[in-house]
Amino acid sequence: MILIMTLAMGSFSFAQDSTRVSKALKSASKFQKAVDNNDNKAVADTYVGMANDYYNQGNYPKSEEYLIKARNLYQNLNDKQNLEKVTRRLAQSQERQNKITPAIMNYGRAAKIGYSKENQAVNSNDAARLSSPSQEVKLEAIQNNIDISQKESEKGELAASYSQMADVNIQQNNIPKAEENLNNAFQLSKKQAPQQALEINQKLTNFYIENKKFDKAIKAKKEVLKEDFVKDNSQKKVEQLQELADIYLKKNDTEEAIGLFKNAYYIAIEKGHTMEAQKSVKKLDSLYNVSGNTNASVTLYRDFLGKLPDLVSKDRSLVDNKILEDTEQRISQLEKERELKDELIRKKNVFNYSLIGALVVLLALIGFIFWTLRKVQTKNKKIALQSLRREMNPHFIFNSLNSVNQFIATNNELEANQYLTKFSKLMRGVMENSAEDFIPFQQEIDLLQNYLALEKTRFSDKFDYEIEVDENLNQQSLQIPGMLVQPFLENAIWHGLRYRKEKGFLKLRFEKSNDHLKIIIEDNGIGIEESKKLKTQHQKAREGRGMKNTLERITLLNDLYKKDINCKIIDKQNKQGVTVEVSYKL
Repeated sequence: MILIMTLAMGSFSFAQDSTRVSKALKSASKFQKAVDNNDNKAVADTYVGMANDYYNQGNYPKSEEYLIKARNLYQNLNDKQNLEKVTRRLAQSQERQNKITPAIMNYGRAAKIGYSKENQAVNSNDAARLSSPSQEVKLEAIQNNIDISQKESEKGELAASYSQMADVNIQQNNIPKAEENLNNAFQLSKKQAPQQALEINQKLTNFYIENKKFDKAIKAKKEVLKEDFVKDNSQKKVEQLQELADIYLKKNDTEEAIGLFKNAYYIAIEKGHTMEAQKSVKKLDSLYNVSGNTNASVTLYRDFLGKLPDLVSKDRSLVDNKILEDTEQRISQLEKERELKDELIRKKNVFNYSLIGALVVLLALIGFIFWTLRKVQTKNKKIALQSLRREMNPHFIFNSLNSVNQFIATNNELEANQYLTKFSKLMRGVMENSAEDFIPFQQEIDLLQNYLALEKTRFSDKFDYEIEVDENLNQQSLQIPGMLVQPFLENAIWHGLRYRKEKGFLKLRFEKSNDHLKIIIEDNGIGIEESKKLKTQHQKAREGRGMKNTLERITLLNDLYKKDINCKIIDKQNKQGVTVEVSYKL
């Protein structure tokens, strides 16, 4: 009969508080919401909440499992404050499982994070306490933590430190000090951490039993039975009654032990704690067999079997365990979903970054192509501008050489030599500056003076000239386009002044007007309209090319250098002559 009952009882799970199930369901709900929102911070916080629940229930392996998950997330989030807290709690969970080496490592890691000086000191002390073989070093580290916990009013940490101090006292065989520290630890923890208080109370009673102080062990156990966290929890109350009964057995007080086991049995039957009821029945059966009271044992088993159906119906352990199991599976499934979502996000990010990278490369390539085209266009424009600069007026060169020939033919060698000297000087100046888009202002004045001197030598009876320069112009630093004005001077001489019957006059002025340089060319020749009537077809074609060259230079200069060069040619009203005005931005 006992074998059958034992097999039957084996199918029942350990009874659970409905509070535990409620917390698990809330955690699953929070986890679901965090996963849906892709909020890794909330996921990590949920892991910490679940880990703390398991820690407070004394399920340290499960607490460690969730703390590791939380720590990994906080590391990725670079959340140092929470990382320090969870690393310390992980070390504490590992220490409770007697995993000393990883506990030391995690205390050390928490100390290195060092979010605050106090926390850094506490974690360093715990690492030293576990790693040092010296009892003096251990006591010093624990005392340092006690001082910090008292200052920070951390009663849970303070209770743990007193309990650790008691362990060292026991190793030193300092019984009174160990007893004092365990009692201090129990008093501090019972209002803050029930699970911690139960563990410390169990350590205290074991300490008394090992030292044969059964009365003190009984007193300590009775004291914990008076606490609300035991009185209000029928399962804990049954467990503590059974432990108290075991102490009486060790004291050889069988009668008192039987009474306590019966009390535990009736509470377990009433509240629906199947496993606790079974344990009490087994203990009572063993005690009845030792005393030879077979009838009491049979009566007990019959009572238990009769109440078993009702007991099972009250026992929520199977339902609660099933809910907890389903909740665990649900959380596990959510974790897989989160990992899958993270992987999808990672792949999407890789794709997006690859696409962005490709677009950047494409834009860079397009930009390079446009830059290259722009550079080529600019270079082509500069080449074109250089070509236009170097393009001398064939008519001017031809007529200059004809003049030299005329001087030689009339045996006027002196004038021919003087003319050739001026002509070669002008050609040298033009060639020297042909590689530059802009030349110093004074060099331009010298070239124009040289040119006008040549034309004056050729047409000495046709015109006089004057060059006037504004004093406000900084001739030392000013740069202007070379020989840009020369074609207008040539037009004024060849198509206006040389057709006059009387001697004409040509005036070239350089004026500063705000931020512009104004170049004004005035002549009193026959004018534009009269000049057109006298031109041959060859002259019309040559002049058109000369003016086109000049206008192309102006366009290219404006395009390349944004100089805002403007040109106006005006036939004078009511009198002979032409005015040319060139405006140039300084």
